[in-house]
Amino acid sequence: MIELEGVPELIDPVMVAAFEGWNDAGDAASTAVAHLDREWKGEVFAALDAEDYYDFQVNRPTVFLDNGVRKITWPTTRLSVVRVGGDKPRDLVLVRGIEPSMRWRSFCNELLAFAHELGVEMVVILGALLGDTPHTRPVPVSGVTSDSDLARTMDLEETRYEGPTGIVGILQEACTHAGVPAVSLWAAVPHYVSQPPNPKATLALLNRLEDLIGLRIPLGELPEDARAWQLGVDQLAAEDSEVAEYVQTLEEARDTAELPEASGEAIAREFERYLRRREPGAGPGPGPGVATEGGDSPFLRDPGSGRTRPPKPEQPGPEAVPGAESVPGATGENPPGEAPESGSPETEGPDGEGPENGGTPDGDPGK
Repeated sequence: MIELEGVPELIDPVMVAAFEGWNDAGDAASTAVAHLDREWKGEVFAALDAEDYYDFQVNRPTVFLDNGVRKITWPTTRLSVVRVGGDKPRDLVLVRGIEPSMRWRSFCNELLAFAHELGVEMVVILGALLGDTPHTRPVPVSGVTSDSDLARTMDLEETRYEGPTGIVGILQEACTHAGVPAVSLWAAVPHYVSQPPNPKATLALLNRLEDLIGLRIPLGELPEDARAWQLGVDQLAAEDSEVAEYVQTLEEARDTAELPEASGEAIAREFERYLRRREPGAGPGPGPGVATEGGDSPFLRDPGSGRTRPPKPEQPGPEAVPGAESVPGATGENPPGEAPESGSPETEGPDGEGPENGGTPDGDPGK
């Protein structure tokens, strides 16, 4: 029995989850949940027992000094709650951690037990994957679900992904079997510049989440970080003719594929978001194609051959994210075919799961 002492009764709560690792290319998804937690001052009320779900040789604990006293931080998954006020208050239960190493079914059941006790009405899982998408265009974000009714009423894609999956896909399926409405939002990260962080992808996920749950999310410095990130990648591309040519090819393919969308609904959606951001107290909002964060974002390069355009690792084929071919590139210490331990997805798919380093948008999570 889960005891939630000190947790107030929540108003129309939505659970928003993200996991570092295979489903988190560029750390975009985990950074989005961290942003929500920081901006709304989330209060941690529970943490899963690390001994039950993590292999400490894969996800190692860290030692730090606190006023001269050595302490250890264990890898785990934490839950926090944020109270969102305003005209239409709605509370969020934030779940952030590392993709577990074992006992995935028990892991999902434990999260669902918390969701049940807190009266969660919907679970939204964020993911990011590597794809053939140019950094100069708006980040493609696909919303997928296994629930045909939810897909119809919320204008989402019903997942059709088949292939390897990560914890995002498993959790989405667990929610479906438990009768809890669940949606996965997948952002496609350019595979040729996968080094985290990627504020542009984080920003795109938050914008889509904002539309999905009807809450205005304070963006803080994200829009500025996105502009700085894009300028930095532009400069790097300009210094390498091969990369510049490759980016231009991706741009042409993307523009051709999305030509029919450059009208009606897409334009109206962006205009509505712009108007919301113009309301008093909302603060400036990012344009549709604003990049996410500054800093070093080197292109992947093969030191032996000097090739700037990285070869694509094998991965499940993309389905859900338009124009995003999944590429399982790692975004951290992990090998190029897998997402980094701290969060890099593979090619699962937006539908319910996507590898963090090169996921495929049709995620198997919502098969």
